[in-house]
Amino acid sequence: MAMTIHVDIVSAEGAIHSGQAEMVYAPGVMGELGIAPRHTPLVTRLKPGDVRVDTGKGEMEHFYVSGGILEVQPHMVTVLADTAIRAKDIDEAAAIDAKKRAEEALAGQKEEFEYAKAQAELAEAVAQLRAIEKLRKIKKS
Repeated sequence: MAMTIHVDIVSAEGAIHSGQAEMVYAPGVMGELGIAPRHTPLVTRLKPGDVRVDTGKGEMEHFYVSGGILEVQPHMVTVLADTAIRAKDIDEAAAIDAKKRAEEALAGQKEEFEYAKAQAELAEAVAQLRAIEKLRKIKKS
């Protein structure tokens, strides 16, 4: 029997996921993290991207997070996200529109604050679109 780790993904809106996994992958600010059962304790910030939960049953669950904190204990992983959405529930049209608006704002920015805000919005929209694309590739195979 394979070892598992408990995974909780929580956002400001509430709990998104709670269950067991054989492996968890998350977009840390310093790079992609892979967390297995009995992982060394760790706390790090997350950047916008795809959190993947390998349930070990041949299934990989995908969640989009807009950033947040990842806490790892030997038998538990907690993702405290600013925003978390199941990847299959992302509105692709809204993400494409947000990306377009952010790119336009970057092109016409006048102040440093506007530039930073537009950059953050662009990063979030691109991360959502990448999560959708990964999910599509999985469905095709």
